[in-house]
Amino acid sequence: MKLNAKELRDLDEQEIAERLQSVVRHPFYIIVENVYDTYNVGGLFRLADALSVKKLYLCGQMDIPPNHKIKKASIGTYKVVPWEYKKTAQEAIQEIRDAEKDVKIYAVEQSDTSVPYQTVPYTFPVALIVGNETYGVLPETMSMADATVEIPMWGINKSLNVIVSAAIVSYWVMHHAGA
Repeated sequence: MKLNAKELRDLDEQEIAERLQSVVRHPFYIIVENVYDTYNVGGLFRLADALSVKKLYLCGQMDIPPNHKIKKASIGTYKVVPWEYKKTAQEAIQEIRDAEKDVKIYAVEQSDTSVPYQTVPYTFPVALIVGNETYGVLPETMSMADATVEIPMWGINKSLNVIVSAAIVSYWVMHHAGA
């Protein structure tokens, strides 16, 4: 089942619920921490749908659907991606660890201990944590990750947009984890 933007926007959540049960979900989770821009949140729903993730966690200080800007930016994918709000990313990490005993969790962030994202031997199940547009992933959240990975930056700007960063690392993970 492939739907275009109009079909997704017009999709009735009640009618699609049964059909969504047949969608194959990858053992891949995305944890979004304190992302303020609702258009970024909507874009992350689109990415989560493209990857067919098991669940998208929206955590901390951020808007969640049915916010009209998220609805617009997600082109309706918020209706088809399994998602949940958690007060903190730490709660999401614990829930994932309880459900997936051998999960590896990676923070996408620059730090003194981060490694290039291409150097990690990714396997499923896996979770990526992405953070705030200005401050990134909180230190207390990074401390719960198995590792911190970063995208090389050669210019003056320290970071990429959160959707771009999540997409670069996610597609690398999908390719190398066996999707």
